[in-house]
Formats: sequence, C-alpha cells, structure tokens
Amino acid sequence: MPIQSRWSTPLPETSLQKWIFGSSFDPLPNRPAFIDADQPDSRIVSFSDFRLWSKKIGLGLQNAGLHVGDRVLLLSGNHVLFPSLFVGVLMAGGVFTGASPAFTPREVAYQLRDSGAAFLIVAPQLAKTAIEAAKLAGLSTSKIFLFDDAGQIDADLTRHGVRQWADLIAADDEATAFDWVEPEDTRSTTCCLNYSSGTTGSPKGVEITHFSYVANGETALFEDRVSVTPKQPNDSALCFLPLYHAAAQTIFGVNYPKLGIPVYIMPAFDFIKMLQHIQTLKITKLVAAPPIVRALATVPVAAKFDLSSVTMLGCGTAPLAPNLASEAEKLWPSGEVFVRQAWGMTEITCTGTVNDPLQTSRSDSVGEVAPNAAIKLMNGDKEILEPNVRGELWFTGPTLMKGYWHNPKATNETIFNEGGTRWMKTGDIAYLDSVQPGAKIHIVDRVKELIKVRGFQVAPAELEALLLERPDIVDAGVVGVIINGEEAPRAYLVKLPGSKTTAEEIAKWMEATTAKYKWLRGGIVFTDAIPRVPSGKILRRVLRERAQTEMGRNVREAKLA
Repeated sequence: MPIQSRWSTPLPETSLQKWIFGSSFDPLPNRPAFIDADQPDSRIVSFSDFRLWSKKIGLGLQNAGLHVGDRVLLLSGNHVLFPSLFVGVLMAGGVFTGASPAFTPREVAYQLRDSGAAFLIVAPQLAKTAIEAAKLAGLSTSKIFLFDDAGQIDADLTRHGVRQWADLIAADDEATAFDWVEPEDTRSTTCCLNYSSGTTGSPKGVEITHFSYVANGETALFEDRVSVTPKQPNDSALCFLPLYHAAAQTIFGVNYPKLGIPVYIMPAFDFIKMLQHIQTLKITKLVAAPPIVRALATVPVAAKFDLSSVTMLGCGTAPLAPNLASEAEKLWPSGEVFVRQAWGMTEITCTGTVNDPLQTSRSDSVGEVAPNAAIKLMNGDKEILEPNVRGELWFTGPTLMKGYWHNPKATNETIFNEGGTRWMKTGDIAYLDSVQPGAKIHIVDRVKELIKVRGFQVAPAELEALLLERPDIVDAGVVGVIINGEEAPRAYLVKLPGSKTTAEEIAKWMEATTAKYKWLRGGIVFTDAIPRVPSGKILRRVLRERAQTEMGRNVREAKLA
C-alpha cells in the first residue's frame, strides 16, 4: 500500500500571483522582499515594489504583443528584479522559462525552439549570446529585450534590433491600474516551463501549473505554522543558488517573500563572499547544494568567519554524504545548527519531502513525504512492503507536473494512471526506515546511474560518499565503464591541495573497505574538478564521455583493474 503523508493542508484554487499578493490593488507592506547582497543599502525591492515591478513588466509584455499562453525566456544571472520578471510574465498571462547564464548560444537556441518562446529577455552581458541564439532559433531580434534596470542604452545592440529595458516596462501609474490575468482553471494552466538539467540527455520542459506551484508554496507555509522553530522577526535568507532553477525560484523567489522573510540575493556565487555576507548581514537561513556544504565542511577558511547568526542549513538537489553534514555542523556549537536534507525534483515543482517540523535534530534521511502527497517503493511492477529494502521511488501529489512540454512519449514513460491516481516514476533509488506514515526516506542514487557488476548493483553515490570520508579527497564522481565486456566502477577524484595520495593507495583502501564488486576496477583518475550543473548534480554523461576518450587512449590510471 502507498505511504500517505501524515500531514495535510488546504490548497487554494488560485493563481500564483494572487497567492503571493492576495490582490492586484490592496495595499501591501513596504517590508524588504529582495536586497542585493553586494549593495544592501541601495538596491532594495520592498514587498509592495515586488508587485508593482511585476505589474510594470506584465503590462509591458502585453503592450509588446504577448498573448495568453505565450512563453517568455529569461537569460540572466541572479538579480533583485528576477522574481518580478518571473511573476510579471504570469501576470501578463504568459508562461515563464529561465535559462542558465552559462549556456552557449546553441543551448539557448535549443530552449528557445523547444519552448517556442515569443520573447527573450536578457542581461546586458549576455546580449551577444542571446542575439546569436535568436538567429539560430529563428526568433526576430525585435523580440529581445535588454534586462538592464540601470537604463543604459547600448547603440550597438540597438542596431541589431534589440530593444531596451525602457521599451518594455510600463509607467508606474499605468501599472498601478493594471489588473493581472487570472487563469480560468489553475489546475490546467501552465505558469512555467522549468527545464530538467539534462544530466542524462536533452533537457525537457517541465510544465508546472499555477495550482501545483501554489501547492508547493503551501508546503512551506505548513512547515512554518507547525514548526517548533517558526520564523523569527530577525530572519533573513541568502540566495546564491541560481534563480532560473526550480529550487531557488520556488524557495527564494516565492516562498520566503510570502512568509515575510527578506532575501539577500547574490548576483554571482563566490564562496568567500558568501561567508562575508553571512557574517555582515547576519543571515539566519541558508539553503545550499551539496558542493557548498562540502566546502563548509572541508575548506579551513570557513571557520574564520562569524557564522553564529545561522539557525538553519538546508541541503537538497543531490545526495549529501552524512560525514560531510556532520563536519559542516562543527562550524557551530554542538546542537545549534543541523544540516537538514530534503528531496525534490523539477517534475514535482520542487519539494517532495519535509523534515519533521516537530523535531530539530538532524537525520541522514531526506525527511518524510510532503503534505497531501504519497509515495511507494517499487521493484519492477512489485511494490516493496518491507523497511530497509531498496527500490525505485514513486510519487504522487498535487505538486506533480502536468507533463513534459510537447513530449508525450517522455511523459507516458514517466507518469501513468493507476486507479485514477497519477504516479510518477522518479528514477531515484531509495529505501525507507519503516512502511508507515512518517517513514524516513533515504535516497541512494538514480536508476539510470546504477552500475551493474557481475549481477550486483553498485550505486555511484554510495562510493562517492565513501571516498569523501577520506580527508585527502574533496570531491568525487563515479561512473561505470566497460572493461573486457564487463561493467566496472571508475572514480574521478579531486585531491586536497598538497596531498600526495596516489591512485594505488586509494584502490587498496577501497579493497579493504568494500565488497569486491564495489572495487574501482574501472580505474581512478585525479582531476581538477567534477563537472556539475549549477544545482550540484554531477554531469555523469560528461564523465562517461571523458572515460571513453581516456580509455581509448589507454590512459595508465585507467588500468588499475
């Protein structure tokens, strides 16, 4: 039987913009919503300004010719007006989609074509990428708007047909009188296309409806309502995760403003700057990806900063080794701050699990299933009804995506109807500590990433966590390679600077630590960095391609087996 959440919360049938602001016209508080972490005294967007800027952008898009259902792509790094651009698209009746500022023109063009975007809004420093991408995708440059609130005019870009920021935004008085588009059916109306990371193939547009987005937000409100550590008047959050990604978009762009928690936004991530901002701005809430928690745990300079204001450190987007969590917690007095992991997916808006809001201690799990949702573990078509047995995690709930954009094949391979309930095969391997409501979920790895060694299944994340227990290893990525017709694990490792550890030493250590089928018979290769997407997930496809090239060249380190 599926394991239902032991929590439930009412879900309003409303648009996301109405859920955030309540009304298009009622007065709103002038409390800070978004602050530029690099310029905290001069670049502040109040909660009232958040709505006004959203309306200025929404009306401006309508004036530019946007029709209900049109897609708008934003190509930009983090910015205090990023959330207003997101919500402004929705107010105009459009569908938002964001792209990574690290994308090449070809990658941006792919998303433009796939989404069928009618408009492209771009940060000035990325304008050349946008112009080239638009040409590749067949989008007129007259549909490109420069996202530059400084109001500077670039004559060269104007010659290319790119329109200025001032051409987009509506006047204050017109925007104040503007009433946003309210969808007729929030359960079927798509509000955004958040693209999957493409770690195993081409990125897919994930259709999230207004209802699902609101349901995700209600989970955050529920946690705060019943938590033994609810928000405090001095709470503040630091956003260094990319706002185009579902995690930061939902948590920092929507949920925290709704909760009344000011969000300091870092235009670009820098580890030392992050530590400085925590110290100077007295940040209380951190939500990070595993690489950042890993840095907190292993980089000595972190201990030199005053991080005492922090009361919560959340981690998601990828599995985190338990030893790294416990090491990071040592930055604070024992028992004051716990790393609390959560699990989610772009395909379920963001949040799939919650930590028990009635407890404050850390668990190595990712928590329990979120309110109004349910899970089950499957081995093929057979449900697993025992604790501590691994299987594929299936999920159902109100945050589940509508489907993959214009990709019914991928949708039907992922979501199916069982007795009137839509279930998603998440592709994550997990086990439960019990088979009753409140069961703690432990994520092991991805189904497609498992390495099959002579009939045994090896989870790369398990080997990575083990390797990261060594003080001389600061990052690790494991993939499967074929040797003499058999698959074997191969590790890419980043050594601690100054370490003289050899591949042979690590191989012998693994042989003394693990079962034989987990030995790194595919080789051990030292590298400068592990390729990851901004959310922290390892780009195993890149590692596999590298392994094929290296083994084709007969690299010595690849022949430990």
